[in-house]
Amino acid sequence: MYKLIALDMDGTLLTPQGTISPRTHAAITAARARGVTVVLASGRPLEGMTRYLEELGMTGPEDYVISYNGAMVQRVADGARIRSQLLTGADASLVARLAEQQGVNVHGFSVRQGLISPRLSHYTEHESRLTGMPVNLVDFATLPPDEAILKVMMIDEPALLSRAIAALPAQLYQDYTVVQSAPYFLEIMNKQSHKGSGVAALAEHLGLDASQVIAVGDAGNDSHMIEYAGLGVAMGNATDPLKALAQHITSRNDEDGVARVIETFVLA
Repeated sequence: MYKLIALDMDGTLLTPQGTISPRTHAAITAARARGVTVVLASGRPLEGMTRYLEELGMTGPEDYVISYNGAMVQRVADGARIRSQLLTGADASLVARLAEQQGVNVHGFSVRQGLISPRLSHYTEHESRLTGMPVNLVDFATLPPDEAILKVMMIDEPALLSRAIAALPAQLYQDYTVVQSAPYFLEIMNKQSHKGSGVAALAEHLGLDASQVIAVGDAGNDSHMIEYAGLGVAMGNATDPLKALAQHITSRNDEDGVARVIETFVLA
């Protein structure tokens, strides 16, 4: 029996308009009423997830959230950390140098300074609107080597970013977790940080194993949790590589795909 449902947000839980449909809201509420833990697992910072947690009523002492693609797992009510694996300022500086060499923009999230970027770009402004966090202009070369960094992102027009990705050194993938969450976002985290490790840490905290977990997503940054879960589900709008990893494919995020998963595998 499934006891934990991990849901990606953008492209999965949320409609293309950035809302939670009534059917999906009702399915989540019904699952929670049966004692199933539902957790949002997103690349977003907590600040960009709070309004949805509040909308779903998932703010109590038994509610959890997985943010920054698994770099942080917290209890919602008091912010207590279940798990965190972060980068450093030295890591951020290295990624910024690689981004500059490839001619793409970069931004990141610092524990101390929030959303940081060497310069304003269209996609950093988009990130700021998405998360509700102001942009702090910071030259990554000046970051203290031990600055606590949650994640760093290479960001740019999809065609330009794709060319940059093709030219990145293999060592980057060996030293870090590197996932693409959108055509214009490449995310770099601590090697031990990804949604799979975040969901696994929460499952262990709850005394569950992978067979009791459902994970639902749509993009490359969801692949680790799709592989980990007893039931890995790809949205109908998911990328083809993610669909190939999944054990089940549901309908699109504008067709109540998440609700259909919960109704079929939990409520039925």
